[in-house]
Amino acid sequence: MSRNTRSQARHHAVQAIYQWQMTGQGLAEIKDQFLLEQDTAKFDIEYFDTLLRGVPNNLDALDEHLKPCLDRSIESVDPVERAILRMGAYELVFHPEVPYKVVINEAVEQAKVFGADQGHKYVNGVLDKLARSVRKAERN
Repeated sequence: MSRNTRSQARHHAVQAIYQWQMTGQGLAEIKDQFLLEQDTAKFDIEYFDTLLRGVPNNLDALDEHLKPCLDRSIESVDPVERAILRMGAYELVFHPEVPYKVVINEAVEQAKVFGADQGHKYVNGVLDKLARSVRKAERN
């Protein structure tokens, strides 16, 4: 799959994770809804599914990784930015094959599209801090 289909997978996954956070709806139901409503030829469905399942299934670990990088509790972070941070943390921690710069850049782009006015700067700072601890070898 091309880089663009991966970007689109992230784009949809952020929306789906946000929906899950806000509604508590089942992951299968959310996935089915997205597959029904979106042009599936334009995104990497497998990676979308990996992200959509990976964040909730590793939520406690992700929040623990994020905690020292945040200036407030994860619950008090804007819900859109929380979804983006959790997805970025998931990729940084569990997908070392994705370069950390790609993870951060993609998260910043998602924050520019979906987040608050200056939210992308916050997302960038938090994920950069996290990358320093979980991707030490790659950053040297």
